[in-house]
Amino acid sequence: MEVVDSNVSFVRIMWVDASGQHRCRVVPAKRFNDVVMKNGVGLTFACMGMSSLVDGPADETNLTGTGEIRLIPDLSTRRNIPWTKGEEMVLANMHLKPGEPWEYCPREALRRVTKVLKDEFDMEVNAGFENEFFLLKKLEREGKEEWVPIDLTPYCSTAAFDAVSPLFHEIVADLNSLNIEVEQFHAEAGKGQFEFSLGHTACTRAADNLIFAREVVKAVARRHGLLATFVPKYDLHDIGSGSHVHLSLWQNGQNIFIGSGGSTQHGMSTVGEHFMAGVLDHLPSILAFTAPVPNSYDRIQPHMWSGAYQCWGKENREAALRTACPPGIPDGLVSNFEIKSFDGCANPHLGLAAIVAAGIDGLRRQLHLPEPVGGDPGSLEGKLKRLPLSLSESLEALKKDNVLHELIGEKLLVAIKGVRKAEINYYSKNKDAYKQLIHRY
Repeated sequence: MEVVDSNVSFVRIMWVDASGQHRCRVVPAKRFNDVVMKNGVGLTFACMGMSSLVDGPADETNLTGTGEIRLIPDLSTRRNIPWTKGEEMVLANMHLKPGEPWEYCPREALRRVTKVLKDEFDMEVNAGFENEFFLLKKLEREGKEEWVPIDLTPYCSTAAFDAVSPLFHEIVADLNSLNIEVEQFHAEAGKGQFEFSLGHTACTRAADNLIFAREVVKAVARRHGLLATFVPKYDLHDIGSGSHVHLSLWQNGQNIFIGSGGSTQHGMSTVGEHFMAGVLDHLPSILAFTAPVPNSYDRIQPHMWSGAYQCWGKENREAALRTACPPGIPDGLVSNFEIKSFDGCANPHLGLAAIVAAGIDGLRRQLHLPEPVGGDPGSLEGKLKRLPLSLSESLEALKKDNVLHELIGEKLLVAIKGVRKAEINYYSKNKDAYKQLIHRY
């Protein structure tokens, strides 16, 4: 029987749409417990057709204002909101009716793909995110509102962290109250930029945790009169922000990405190589999920530690994929690999669904990795394939990717492609519109 907290007044029922925006419906706690917990709340079909530019369905998504789904709370994600009193939040699954998942639901898409991995290969994926964001303060200049970085300090600056230490005390405490592990945090290279790393866990939970973590950071910043933004390229003349994701394969509670007995020359297992090779092969189309707005491609540039070329390397932070040997892992072995081209505008469930689908293809075809790149890929111009230079190019790659269409679902892919096309059209005609994204991400 559900225990009702008499101190809770409201419950936020949350979802993330195809454009990566966090949204919620709020209901009184009594109605949530009496009605919504079982039957959900109604929401228009158009909810998965909205872009970052307008709260209406984009053309070519096949979604309109006609038709309604149910947001069914996933009670395993029900949490007290740590930054405000008397409220809870819960992530929702999208159903046509209770018990009948809607094929456009991002959380369901990730569940479908991870089920294929489990059924065919008896494997699970763990994921952990590194999250970069800017802290901005508001200025009034000539009667106009302007948001500027809170400081001008460099990478890992002690002064930068000292200035924001009170915020991080609150952020970490709030995340801990949500059972989200924080591994480390520091000032990043951008002006007013910071990063925090979350512990790895099963990929569905990792995606849920990332949503909650973004909410925490933005809420704590607001409480201090600041604005936190995860936009990939807040300032075109500064460093960008990513949500790099680290991935590993698990079976029976053991990390089977790690090599053993000389299973491969790269320190990873054979199945680990197959999975990673699939991700590398499909990376141009994966970007349509993990780098979902035109501004994302202002970030993915050579010499910027953002992975601009379709290659991989051992502990190479300029490579799109990087194998990692964190402290505690024996020399010569790797425990996970990192994808650089994942940013804060991505729906984490959709991004991970695309990555896992690509890995499944690598396992099915037993793909092998090319030789690793040891230096800066940008110094090998002409020898390596450049990843998509724009959302248009990644969208074209996605249109040709039969594997992702098969594993993620044709109808959902149609909606995603329609949203991406709307983003391309709008931002190509409105060059400064990206500046408003700080209020959406």
